[in-house]
Amino acid sequence: MQSSELRQKYLEFFKQKGHSIIPSASLIPENDSTTLFTGSGMQPMVPYLLGEKHPLGKRIADSQKSFRVLDIEEVGDKRHTTMFEMLGNWSLGDYFKKEQLNWIYEFLVEQVKIPAERLYATVFDGDKSIGIPKDETSIQILKEIFAKYGIDAKEGERIFCYDVKKNWWSRSGIPQNMPVGEPGGPDSEIFYDTGAELKKHENSLWKNEKCHVNCDCGRFVEIGNNVFMEYKKTLNGFEKLAQQNVDFGGGFERIVMASEGTDNIFLTDLFSNIIFKIEELSGKKYLENSKPFEVVADHIKAATFIMGDSRGISPSNLGQGYIVRRLIRRAIRFGRQLGITQNLWTKEIAKIVAEDYKNVYPEITENLEFIIKNLDAEEEKFAKSLDAGLKQFECLDCKDVITGKDAFLLYQTYGFPIEMTEELSREKGLKIDLEEFSKESQIHQELSRTASAGTFKGGLADSSEATTKLHTTAHLMLAGLRKFLGDSVSQKGSNITSERVRFDFAWKEKMTAEQIKQVEDFVNSAIGKDLPVICKEMNLDQAKEINATGVFEHKYGERVKVYFIGEGEQNISKEICGGPHVEHTGTMGKFKIIKEESSSAGVRRIKAILE
Repeated sequence: MQSSELRQKYLEFFKQKGHSIIPSASLIPENDSTTLFTGSGMQPMVPYLLGEKHPLGKRIADSQKSFRVLDIEEVGDKRHTTMFEMLGNWSLGDYFKKEQLNWIYEFLVEQVKIPAERLYATVFDGDKSIGIPKDETSIQILKEIFAKYGIDAKEGERIFCYDVKKNWWSRSGIPQNMPVGEPGGPDSEIFYDTGAELKKHENSLWKNEKCHVNCDCGRFVEIGNNVFMEYKKTLNGFEKLAQQNVDFGGGFERIVMASEGTDNIFLTDLFSNIIFKIEELSGKKYLENSKPFEVVADHIKAATFIMGDSRGISPSNLGQGYIVRRLIRRAIRFGRQLGITQNLWTKEIAKIVAEDYKNVYPEITENLEFIIKNLDAEEEKFAKSLDAGLKQFECLDCKDVITGKDAFLLYQTYGFPIEMTEELSREKGLKIDLEEFSKESQIHQELSRTASAGTFKGGLADSSEATTKLHTTAHLMLAGLRKFLGDSVSQKGSNITSERVRFDFAWKEKMTAEQIKQVEDFVNSAIGKDLPVICKEMNLDQAKEINATGVFEHKYGERVKVYFIGEGEQNISKEICGGPHVEHTGTMGKFKIIKEESSSAGVRRIKAILE
């Protein structure tokens, strides 16, 4: 089944089950401080999982473009990518476990035609320490589903039970790490058996272990996760949410892979045109050079999606821009390893991506000129870095062995893959301390993971009173910026905690002290007037007609909520948003901008507080 057919079949299937289909949200999160990028379909849905009414009802489905920073080092094993699509469907207090599990297996087996005997399930084993029992309900439902397809689904053979480390889902991970107010719940994951029985291989690391779906031997691949979002963490432990939710996320690329009966995502039509282009550029064959091919294909595709997003990011040394730069430069390194010598070649891959997705994500084609400009600039800059690295290699003070620290310096500072350093070393009759290099690399990876996981804390996700006030403040601040800097100002991102608001906006110049004071006075004047904050639902065209800001079609679909601050002649802000907000501005306190600085090219950042 072609990927375009499968994507559409999924959306049509759930539309027939009464779901409203919404477009993909931006890859750049809005009002979610937990991550640099949208890494799952549920991120834009958090307010509705917590009880906020969705404009389109209680049943929602979509295909969400997603990106995960922590998977960069995982690319190269045939099944990991940083950029992927997540097929999603949600029940917001409507249907629950019985309907969801029956429907998703019906879709996979009867619609996609994945053999039922290739599918396995996991469920939550319970945790006495948090007072949540084993999910016996899901086990019984799954047994009945498999029986329908002639399979006796026994525990430990077809259905596996795991603790909170494997079968509990929240954005913060295990229950102990969840902040107060965060939703979460047990899940039931779906695994596909690729048929690669690595346990039988004589040299397998797992040959003497009992095979199970989470053993990491490579035989099983998770293709979907049914999260039963029914709990919320409180000061007194876990309590049932007012509504029981379903949050399904299915790895689109992996489901396509399973539908084609292969164990390799890069052999599907989602990557075939890209792989062919890399073969043409390098003169090499993918199956003989799989890892560098996969890194180049995934990384340029991911960078193209991020830069081509409706809220696109340029490469830089900060935050999201740094990740884009890292992707491009890592792809260039592996392209050099493949022997690609054509000048400014990365844009050729980007053109393929734009063509492949023109009917699904047209914004990539619309922003292709911007993408190509940034790719060319990065290639030119990195070419100089590689030349400097070669000079550094010639200056290494060594006799017989290059230290692991020196090899890692070449990798980290100049972008040399270890394979390149090894090749240069062989030419000089030198060896590399690979053990020390591995240790240095592991230390760096752990630091990077810690940094990625801990970069942002708190945010609009906690929906506390303090955070809600600062969220409304962000609306007032945008209105003030547009009043004193001009209507060209647009929001590029925000990070709101209970202590402060961090707000990124499109503007090329440093704000003057007078402009900062004007915005402060504007916001404080609005607070002093105790203006009402009113939410109105309308369709997208109506929101455009009244010039509401934040018209993000890729997040909200056809029905939207517009928050008005002030009525009639006193209306000073009207913005599309999912909430929550204060009811009156007079409850907010005194607004103060504590810092204004550059965020990236053409983007400024304000940090502000309420005293």
